[in-house]
Amino acid sequence: MLTDKRILLIIGGGIAAFKSLDLIRRLRDQGATVTPVLTRAAEEFVTPLSASALSAEKVYRDLFDLTDEAEMGHIELSRAADLVVVAPATADLMAKMAGGLANDLASTLLMATDKRVVIVPAMNVRMWEHPATQRNLATLKGDGVLVAGPEEGAMACGEFGPGRMAEVPDIIEAIRAALTDGPLSGKHVLVTSGPTHEHIDPVRYIANRSSGAQGSAIAAALRDLGATVSFVTGPADIPPPAGVRVVRVQTAREMLEAVEAALPADAAVFAAAVADWRVANAADRKMKKTDSTGLPTLEFAENPDILKTVAQMGEGRPALVVGFAAETHEVAANATAKRMRKGCDWIVANDVSAATGIMGGAENKVSIITGTGVEDWPRLSKEETARRLARRIADALGR
Repeated sequence: MLTDKRILLIIGGGIAAFKSLDLIRRLRDQGATVTPVLTRAAEEFVTPLSASALSAEKVYRDLFDLTDEAEMGHIELSRAADLVVVAPATADLMAKMAGGLANDLASTLLMATDKRVVIVPAMNVRMWEHPATQRNLATLKGDGVLVAGPEEGAMACGEFGPGRMAEVPDIIEAIRAALTDGPLSGKHVLVTSGPTHEHIDPVRYIANRSSGAQGSAIAAALRDLGATVSFVTGPADIPPPAGVRVVRVQTAREMLEAVEAALPADAAVFAAAVADWRVANAADRKMKKTDSTGLPTLEFAENPDILKTVAQMGEGRPALVVGFAAETHEVAANATAKRMRKGCDWIVANDVSAATGIMGGAENKVSIITGTGVEDWPRLSKEETARRLARRIADALGR
């Protein structure tokens, strides 16, 4: 049941908007209060009168309603609800959300809210599969927006494929899940991500090809399961997800300091590609190339082993410590040896040799090394790999 839950329902323009009326009715049957917001396009498919009659609430349509805006009504609307639902979420609405536009009431509410947002996409199959829509979808997921559907099936336009709006019972299940504390609620998880930059001089550094995509996806997946996430990131290409505590660092030593400052934690996931060495004789000014001096001599020193430091802590050690092993050969054997050497609970191992395209790519293929053996996962998107790992972490901490 959804007794006393307050839902702000934004109805986008599309033939699937007719389902929103049934959604209002069924949400009210389960005890929820529903406040409808109609876009201008939505009014071409459902009327404000029908939405108001079914919800028994005022329907909001215009950002510049002076009576409401005198009291900053759009801010109050966006925050008084327990959950914001966009159904149907058209390609246009998704693009506005992903781009941060706020030029009407619906998009302004979505920018101003501090509550979780569930979108229910509905559009023509070609629009759904368009690269722009898929980019916007990835952005929204990265921002913590939850997605219900779409389904595959026949559409009003006569085409068949993905893009059909989810059925009302499925939408309600997604709403119920979004309003329920996740399995990691109350847990603090530390995640490291990205490369480190080890300085040679003020303009040069040593680094690796890590984009930070996998670490960012893991932090987002843990957040979506209810965890409080501390995200310590090197200078990655991929931005950190919304809704996590971000600490930005450059070097391995800075990362260790940030990790220690973030403890205690219930679990720690070390996805960062930390440089093993740093330049011990780094210059404080740019090294100049001249014919007389020849090639500079770089002296290397070993960086702190962050994973080993935390895994072998006594008091204050996280209950679950997960390391990563990026290998180019004998992946399982090298990762198994690394787990024993470091003292961590799990190692997530992957083959990052050039032929795989994994380092810096959109997909990953990992093996989970634990004390009981090796579990090989199929090649998946980094987001799905992250979701699977987050669920495994939730199961482990729940025991």
